Amino acid sequence: MTDGINTLRYSDFFLAMYFDGGRSCLHRNHSHVLVYMYSGEMVIDERDKITRLHKGDCAFIRKDFSVQMTKQAWNGEQFKAIFLMFTPKFLRGFYSRLDRNAIPEDARRDQTSLYKLPPNRPDIVSLFESMTPYFDSNIQPTEELLQLKMVEGIYVLLNTSKNLYASVFDFTDPWKIDILEFLERNYMNDISMEEIANYTGRSLSTFKRDFKKCSTLSPREWLIRRRLEAARELIRKGGRKVSEICFEVGFKNLSHFSKIYKETYGIPPTEDIKPGISLA
Repeated sequence: MTDGINTLRYSDFFLAMYFDGGRSCLHRNHSHVLVYMYSGEMVIDERDKITRLHKGDCAFIRKDFSVQMTKQAWNGEQFKAIFLMFTPKFLRGFYSRLDRNAIPEDARRDQTSLYKLPPNRPDIVSLFESMTPYFDSNIQPTEELLQLKMVEGIYVLLNTSKNLYASVFDFTDPWKIDILEFLERNYMNDISMEEIANYTGRSLSTFKRDFKKCSTLSPREWLIRRRLEAARELIRKGGRKVSEICFEVGFKNLSHFSKIYKETYGIPPTEDIKPGISLA
């Protein structure tokens, strides 16, 4: 127990956390997650859309670059939740055994990263309540049990909405995430090419090949160009410090930002700004 936090992790599948105080953290979801709330409150900020989860709530969070989560005590009860993390390896194995005729042809991936499941479903309650003994005991679930629970979790999702087929198995070609759409939402974040490939449902080599169909620039050049465009728009509006804008749009070094800004636009950012705004 550290600072009121207790984490129980079994293999790559289960993560339980509980504490009395509030915690906020920026998540980089490399895997899809199914979360179930035992008590407390989790506030999820998905690009300014706020969702609150409480006791008995269950939600699917699709892998995405960043989702802001605040976990806190609520209504006199500590935060306690369990997370099923669907790794790509597990999903590919499950998909390889899935009857292709059972996959809805008209399934479409939702644009949102968060899907709140209907409340009080017997299959959801049965799945997660069976895991409660592992919170407060020294008994560790077997690998076989974990696999069974993961399969149960997948079927909870697939029995909820046909469109979740497209969200869960987004590594298949028809459900690849649009690269430029993803980059438009995330260009300001510190993100590697490997992460972009992963989040858009591609291998790194496939991502590079697909990106060439979208732009004559390299992915890194595209990111720099997009950040510069965003910075110039904000600078020209005035009322903001150049240093704030620099870091907000994703640059990590102010000197480097100023140098490439001048190379691109022929003028330093401090001279492309309304009078009275400093570079400090």
